[in-house]
Order: sequence, then C-alpha cells, then structure tokens
Amino acid sequence: MGITKLNIEVGNPSKPEVTLDIEFLVDSGAIYSVVPSTLLEKLDIRPVTEQEFRLADGSKIKRKKGIALFKYGNKIGGADVIFGELDDSILLGAFTLEALGLALDPIKRQLRDLPMVL
Repeated sequence: MGITKLNIEVGNPSKPEVTLDIEFLVDSGAIYSVVPSTLLEKLDIRPVTEQEFRLADGSKIKRKKGIALFKYGNKIGGADVIFGELDDSILLGAFTLEALGLALDPIKRQLRDLPMVL
C-alpha cells in the first residue's frame, strides 16, 4: 500500500519557526487542505474569508478559509487552508501539494516531485 497518510508541519506564515506536526490524509480529489480550527487558532492563523463547498453527496457547507505555511522535509510552501469543524477529516489537498512541489501518483499512491516550471 502506498502513502495515504503523511505528517506535515503547519505554521503561521508570519511566525514560520513555530509549527505543529499534523498527520494528514492525502486526498488527490481535494483541492484545499483541511486542518481543525482549534489547531489553526493555536498557531494564530486567522480566517480571511468564508467559502461554500459541495460535498461528495451533493450537499453544501460553508467553511472559513485562511493561509498557512506547510513544511515537509526541506520543502516549504504557503497555501490556502480550510478551518475544519468537529466531524471534518484532516486532508492534504492538491493546492498544498503543489505549493510543496509535490504530486500524488494516484496509481502507486506515492509522492513524487513536481517539475517546477517558472
């Protein structure tokens, strides 16, 4: 079985030296990463907007959205983050993977480096 879970450090871009190590489910179908609101609040990450999302069952929900710093080994990137609520899964989405210069191979379920084209 390939990678389905991954530990990533999450921090506030204004305080990059302070991070929390969080275990994420790598979801190639998710656009945004979802982190529990309580953890984002500990890092003093504040929402900048609220957005509506459609779930797999067709229902709609609203969630707060902010910006976080993500670190994986020597890779660092900033990406939008969704403030997860009680029953939300902790997800690592495509925007965060791309910000880190990574992609998920959906067949092998392994991370690979993205070619960084400017």
